[in-house]
Amino acid sequence: QVQVVESGGGLVQAGTSRRLSCTASGSIGSLNVMGWYRQLPGKQREFVATVTSGSITNYADSVKGRFTVSRDNAENTVILQMNSLKPEDTAVYYCKASTLYSDYWGRGTQVTVSS
Repeated sequence: QVQVVESGGGLVQAGTSRRLSCTASGSIGSLNVMGWYRQLPGKQREFVATVTSGSITNYADSVKGRFTVSRDNAENTVILQMNSLKPEDTAVYYCKASTLYSDYWGRGTQVTVSS
């Protein structure tokens, strides 16, 4: 059984930073891509950032230059460092861990940015 668990959400003020962490455990095998998605209130889940096992990163335009994604392959952990947070970053942030054959999602962690 595979578990993907996020942590680090909370209430923060605009302009500050927050660090989200996600760890995948269980019978995963080799994780190809790990990343973050978010669901804003009343909207569909959207892409935020991903990082491959070779440390190639990709970002949504809305977070480029403010968010940084990184991973520890040995620990099956992915980090999302969020700087210069804006109220429009308020969302439930989900971690996704992908092998060549399957995607595994966490349950999400709420980030609320107050103005």
